Amino acid sequence: MTDAAPLKLFNSLTRQLEPFQPVHPGEARVYTCGPTVYNYPHIGNMRAYVFADVLGRTLSFKGYKLTHVINITDVGHLTDDADAGEDKMEKMAAQNAQSIWDIAKHYTEAYWADIKALNIRQPAHWSIATDYVPQMIEFAKSIADKHCYELESGLYFDTGSVEDYGRLARAQTDEGEGRIEAVEGKRHAADFAIWRKTPPGEKRQMEWDSPWGRGAPGWHLECSVMSGQLLGFPFDIHTGGIDHREIHHPNEIAQNQAFCCAGGLSDPANSGARVWMHNNFLVERSGKMSKSSGEFLRLQLLIDKGYHPLAYRMMCLQAHYRSELEFSWEGLAAALTRLKRMLMAHRKWADRLTEGRLPPGDSWERERVTNALVARFDAAISNDLNTADALTVLEETLALKGTAPECVVTAAVHMDRVLGLGLGKLDRAELRIRPKAATITEAEIEGALTARKEARAVKDFARSDALRDELAAQGVEVMDGDPLGWEWKLGS
Repeated sequence: MTDAAPLKLFNSLTRQLEPFQPVHPGEARVYTCGPTVYNYPHIGNMRAYVFADVLGRTLSFKGYKLTHVINITDVGHLTDDADAGEDKMEKMAAQNAQSIWDIAKHYTEAYWADIKALNIRQPAHWSIATDYVPQMIEFAKSIADKHCYELESGLYFDTGSVEDYGRLARAQTDEGEGRIEAVEGKRHAADFAIWRKTPPGEKRQMEWDSPWGRGAPGWHLECSVMSGQLLGFPFDIHTGGIDHREIHHPNEIAQNQAFCCAGGLSDPANSGARVWMHNNFLVERSGKMSKSSGEFLRLQLLIDKGYHPLAYRMMCLQAHYRSELEFSWEGLAAALTRLKRMLMAHRKWADRLTEGRLPPGDSWERERVTNALVARFDAAISNDLNTADALTVLEETLALKGTAPECVVTAAVHMDRVLGLGLGKLDRAELRIRPKAATITEAEIEGALTARKEARAVKDFARSDALRDELAAQGVEVMDGDPLGWEWKLGS
């Protein structure tokens, strides 16, 4: 693949589209804010990791040696992102009467299962917050004298001690300060705890000794320490959901400036990362995108309703990562249909390649056509990860006529390495809608369909209709004349 198009990414800190210039030539170092493992992730959470995966795949596609880190927060994240409330992990452990370590293990494994289901590549490192507490204490000690002060409740970062505090948030909105915890003795409203002391008379499941008393690190401190430890300051790109842009990431940046003895943010590298990238929200009009509602949209719910998880990945790819994306079941079904079409077209080309069928024509000309399409795909994905346009180019590639199969398949492989739809591994039967609650087996469905075809062949339409009605009674929709040739699906 010829790298013709320069990679340009939108930097939330500068509010500009910028050419990617790696800190270390030939390398790309990326840190992604991972989940707090106190509950299952909802599908809006998972959009952030589809986006980060596409970013990583694009960097690999462009030839960079990628080091990607995703953290697991198992301590320190409070119930209000604005540094207030109870520790999310401690609260869930108390509610469930379970060990906090068991809670972390269960929800981490559930998150990893969703990562696998969405065909998200494994990062170079899964950094677990509790594995880095000694380093967090050392980090805090190194900045405490110049940038922190101690209160009865813990060690607080003085946001007035660094230049341009909050520029990342103010770059987008002037809202947010009203969400900051009011703590008596804080020098500035936006000051935040980097170490929280365990209150007298209490004992937490997760607590450690420190120069400021027994307690636990703050959420913001964790990401600064893990990103710096594993990637070094400055590294290339820090990603996360748009919800992190207002408080969590500005606080990370302030800590990074303090630790690196860096100046203001007119030089983005002083923030700890050269580029800060944020994906927008996934919205769902019924309000089931909030975990506080009790019932929220998990990837497993989509799977239980019979949808392949890659239909959700397709749904995410159809929108630009910086655009708000609305979830609906109709939209998910449309994304699944699009994935089916792509899979069928890809399978036809792969079959021709296996059979060795070559169309007449000039091989050089055929290669030129597919190379031009790969270049268009490269231009789309290099334009701030424009996956919507990139998908269209892949579809055009699969719709070519009179072209050598090896050219089309090779081009499609290049493109799918970035999009991650797994076209070379998927089986069409996997994309059938089959809800978990369905009782009829696929063997029974196929048997009834075979009998129905035989009845139609001898013009026994009464028998054919009766079989169709029997299937319908069990939730099976017979798709006569389906242009995709899928033949049936199960209703939810």
